[in-house]
Amino acid sequence: MDDLFSLGQRPLRQVIKADARHIPEIHDDSVDLVVTSPPYWRKRDYGFEGQIGQEKDSSDYVANIIDAMREWWRVLRPTGSVFLNIGDTFWRKSLQGIPSRVEADARAKGWILRNRIIWFKKGGMPDPVQDRLASRHEYILHFAVNNNYYYDLFGYAEEYSHGKKGANPGDVWVIAPERNVGKHLAPFPSEIVGRAIRLACPEFVCSKCGEPRRRKVERTLMDLDNSRPQAKRALEIAREKNLTPEHIAAVQATGISDAGKARLVQNGTDRNAERVRKLAAEAKAALGGYFREFTFAKRKFVGWSDCECGAPFMPGVVLDPFMGTGTTLDVANRMGRSAIGVDLDLSQVKEMASCMSFASE
Repeated sequence: MDDLFSLGQRPLRQVIKADARHIPEIHDDSVDLVVTSPPYWRKRDYGFEGQIGQEKDSSDYVANIIDAMREWWRVLRPTGSVFLNIGDTFWRKSLQGIPSRVEADARAKGWILRNRIIWFKKGGMPDPVQDRLASRHEYILHFAVNNNYYYDLFGYAEEYSHGKKGANPGDVWVIAPERNVGKHLAPFPSEIVGRAIRLACPEFVCSKCGEPRRRKVERTLMDLDNSRPQAKRALEIAREKNLTPEHIAAVQATGISDAGKARLVQNGTDRNAERVRKLAAEAKAALGGYFREFTFAKRKFVGWSDCECGAPFMPGVVLDPFMGTGTTLDVANRMGRSAIGVDLDLSQVKEMASCMSFASE
């Protein structure tokens, strides 16, 4: 991949004609997130020799997906991850179990499976089948290369918690399929791409070492969810009993179990542990069971991390190794990330193979 991807803060766009299992144009450790939907097994023949999706046996298909993932591991930074939308196939009346087999084989190769997200297809296509229930969901598998992967749950929840500020929105995504009249036809919704990027692709990374700029979040002391009667009552009791912010900080430090967390608010080595425990005990005696409400106080955004390198930041990089019509690239660029698309067939996109340009503004 050209060194232009290391310059400036404008998102870039690159299209490469290649096989998803072998992309020598992309350097090692240069991609932050892979978001893709490979051809489903035995669903559509795109007419390319060696294409993934037309293998004689589903086991061969799974093996080819794992081969592709090996190449994605190479190009991902240590903080990178993969969101893989992979469908299943009925063959000779039997569902093949392809997603679960990919999960098992990928884990055997060292991948960390962080989530099995269910994409519920709101308003799915009619299915004339009469001897089984119509399929209305697919899986989106989130894999990471190690435990330090980039993840911005706070930013994601701000956008997708549907009014429940700070709540974890969960692993079921209700998204209507998007229709496409082109050759690829695969209904890969732009919302899937947007959700994956919001969760797992940093807006900026260090141009020298690739370290992502991470969101810094702190828990508030008494900013509770007022829609909960228990939270409102907890605040009332705290005011009635004249509990101080120091009392609440002690409750949050010790947590529900009182086990070992008091040291999180110490100044010095163990010198304040006894005082923290004393304050927590006073607060819990005053609050009764309502003390738990303060352990779930809202969190607030306080800034972004820096990098010790001191080098300028550049946009995070999203890769779609089965690019199709370029949905992933379009969404990534709109969200300020650089994007790389790979496909054996570039006829559905405007860019020429292996060209690079600044993303449209």
